[in-house]
Parts: sequence; C-alpha cells; structure tokens
Amino acid sequence: MKIPFTKMHGAGNDFIMVDDRKRSFPVADKAFIERIASRRTGVGCDGILLIQPSERADFRMRFINPDGGEQDMCGNGARCIARLAYDLGVAAEKMAIETGAGIVKAEVLGARVRLGLTAPEGLRQDLPVELEWPVDFVNTGVPHAVAWVDDVARVDVASVGKRIREHALFAPFGTNANFAAVEADGSLTVRTYERGVEGETLACGTGAAAVAVLAAERGWTKLPATVHCAGGFDLVIGSIPGALSLAGGAEYVFDGEVEYGNRI
Repeated sequence: MKIPFTKMHGAGNDFIMVDDRKRSFPVADKAFIERIASRRTGVGCDGILLIQPSERADFRMRFINPDGGEQDMCGNGARCIARLAYDLGVAAEKMAIETGAGIVKAEVLGARVRLGLTAPEGLRQDLPVELEWPVDFVNTGVPHAVAWVDDVARVDVASVGKRIREHALFAPFGTNANFAAVEADGSLTVRTYERGVEGETLACGTGAAAVAVLAAERGWTKLPATVHCAGGFDLVIGSIPGALSLAGGAEYVFDGEVEYGNRI
C-alpha cells in the first residue's frame, strides 16, 4: 500500500501530513512510524499529523511523535494542518479542529495561519529542579517547563533538556523543556527540547506560547509578543478572550509517497 503525504513546516518545525479521512494510516505500527520519521533513513520529521473525520469539529487532528507515541496538541502542527485542510477543501478559512487537548480554532491567512490555543493551565514559578536558572511551568495544550537563561546559544539543550524532561517533578509523563531569554525590545528567544522527539527542534508553537505567557506573568513582556525560534523564524503569541493565539507561517515543502507493507 502506498501512502501519499505532504511535507510541511511551521517556523522550521517540520511534519509529515496525511489525509487520513478513510482512517487507513497504520497508527499502531510504531516501527513503521519510526522508520518514516527518521532523518537518515526515512522522510524525516518532528511529527506525523493525520486529518481524520470528526463529529465535533471540521476535522480531527492526530499528532504522532517520531517514536510512535501520541501527543494531545502541537501548535505549529495544528497551523500546518489547518492550511492543508483548507487547501484540500476539508474546511473553510475559519475552522474548528478537534485535538486531544480539546477543540481549537484556526484561521488561514494566506501562507500564515493564526491558531487559538487552549487556555494555559497549571502555571507555577521557581520550581526546584536543581539548575542555575529559575524554572517555571505551564501547560499550553501540552506541558512546558521554561528555564530563564542569559544566553540561549550557550545552553547544552540536549543534555540539560533531557534532565528537565525526565525530572521527577514532572513524572510520570515528563515535560517539554524550553530555554528562553528576554531581549531588550521585549521579544523573546527560545530553544526547545521536545518530549517524544527526544531532542531539540527548530521551533515549538506551544513552547513559544508557554515562554510568552510565563514572561508576561513575570512582568518582563506584554502580549502580543514576538518569539524568535531556533530555526530563524518568528512566532507571534497574542491573547484572545480566555486563551492565547499563535500566528506564523505554514509552508509546503514537498509531496511524496511511502510504501507500507509488502511491495507488489
């Protein structure tokens, strides 16, 4: 069986996108998912996103990590899938998307997409994670810890991010780990270690939102805030009644097919 896909990226966060309205994608085959997600031997991605039918919204988004596990929400992934769904005729420019974190709304604005995130929850400051920097936490659809550093370029994201991700304070499921700094103009710079990817990604939409809401809580910036991501792209975090908004580019990279099962 050949599975058509579209490769997209949102601010450098890259995804394999599949129109799975017939629910034929092998979501339980973790070995297959790991193979196509591999950057050396497969297509390569930060996650696999499926468009599936929904009785509650225009469509359902399922997000599968490169290790085969599922995640409730991905901000940049949701922005990309919104643009793809619009271009496929699945949804209008303004749409509702069912996710594991609840219903979110999105609006396609050409190559840019604005997404309404679920309301942030569980905000905590100055957590005891035994680091030299202050660490805060908030859930913006998925859990995010944020370490406030002087220079994000000097942080060993791979090793320190893994320590935060696996810290007992966030057991049993762990957390995403962000390293952020506040710039003189009130903008923010961030690098993110993503749970499920188990490494640094070039951007993370819910991570950018976490950084912005936590910086605003500390009085260091105001929303809307621009967040500079590791891949060189910017995301804008704004506020809507009772929640947050995430805006940025959602770009096509290429289309392709992957083979599943026995070749004929």
